[in-house]
Amino acid sequence: MGDGGDMSELTKPALVGGAKACDFEWPRWPVHGDAERSRLLAVLESGQWWFGERVREFEAAYAAFQGSRFAVTCTNGTTAIEMALRGLGVVEDDEVIVPPYTFIATASAAVTVGAIPVFADIQPDTLCLDPADVARKITPRTKAIIPVHVAGRMADMEAINALATEHRLVVTEDAAHAWGSQWRGRGAGTLGRCGTFSFQVSKNLTAGEGGIMVTDDEELADLCRSFTHCGRRKGSAWYDHDYLGSNLRMTEFQAAVLLAQLERLPEQLARREQNARLLDEGMRDLPGIRLLAPAPDMTRRSYHMFIFRVDAAALGLSRARFIKALQAEGLPVSEGWYRPLYRNGVFANAHVGPQHGIKSPLAAKGVDYREANCPVCEQVCRDAVWIPHPVLLAEEPKIQSAITAIRKVIGQAGSLVGGD
Repeated sequence: MGDGGDMSELTKPALVGGAKACDFEWPRWPVHGDAERSRLLAVLESGQWWFGERVREFEAAYAAFQGSRFAVTCTNGTTAIEMALRGLGVVEDDEVIVPPYTFIATASAAVTVGAIPVFADIQPDTLCLDPADVARKITPRTKAIIPVHVAGRMADMEAINALATEHRLVVTEDAAHAWGSQWRGRGAGTLGRCGTFSFQVSKNLTAGEGGIMVTDDEELADLCRSFTHCGRRKGSAWYDHDYLGSNLRMTEFQAAVLLAQLERLPEQLARREQNARLLDEGMRDLPGIRLLAPAPDMTRRSYHMFIFRVDAAALGLSRARFIKALQAEGLPVSEGWYRPLYRNGVFANAHVGPQHGIKSPLAAKGVDYREANCPVCEQVCRDAVWIPHPVLLAEEPKIQSAITAIRKVIGQAGSLVGGD
């Protein structure tokens, strides 16, 4: 690696006074245009703003896109997981196995239905749930497994489903990053009993908020629809509420935006995949860079973000300094917002009472996460670097500039040592 002695403005890192490799604007998110405007205006002028025709149209379109028979919309990705667990029969004090490298909702939804999250570690080269550790965490109280398709990279569903069959467990996929991802032509969310997705504002398919569950199980779809619809059953009278329900319905405005966004998604998927391939190729030979494992069985991959890992010793820089240097080059990388879920207060303090529905929901359940330790997740949280998905919508020359920025920082790491 260079020691910073003889550097031109082009090779000198921007953090120490060189020219930026990416001195331009990256694509903004969300993307929108006349398709969203016309659909929103049509809803506005119709006066039919509530759950109706456009929601049903979007459900049918999204089910077809993912390759499922049914889809049930709701308010967001968190409530999608909650309704799926309820529909699958998860009840008070059941155990639900989840990974710790994910958004809090994967585990908090289990708590909301009265269940107890059990954390199983992730695989170092996929960042998805490790079936071997899942097997170690199964107990007589285990009811469900929630694999998460991190950044659109699908978990090992063959192994997870085999464990579920052996132990008579249910599997619901957290596919909040996997709109359009496919494994051997089968869509994410269709490999377990059901799968849930998010349409929050940062997501690759967005209406600001929103969620959906897909499934081939009509009975499950009907149960989940009932739960989102105040406990009404299919064909019942308006004020008949036969089941426990909540009010989680999607609006026509959200569905209008999502229909327009869904039209854009195939082209965006293809561009993100192509740019991710360029990044893989451009970074493959770099010291200190650890790319995730290839996914040859994935026939399509959504790439909610592009994640790689760094070896600080081989790099000659701390991750924090490496990220700061890339940001100075104009590449909007981060360490990501994940930390092991069991480090969050709701779990770290789960043993502390008295029990309270919001402040201490797990108190008095005999749960203590202070000894929880998923070493792979812990290490990934120390060495992962995220490139956000809007970057992957850029034209190829900009992606090549991103590669230049990374290669420049690594090649001149010696000139960056010693900073904060």
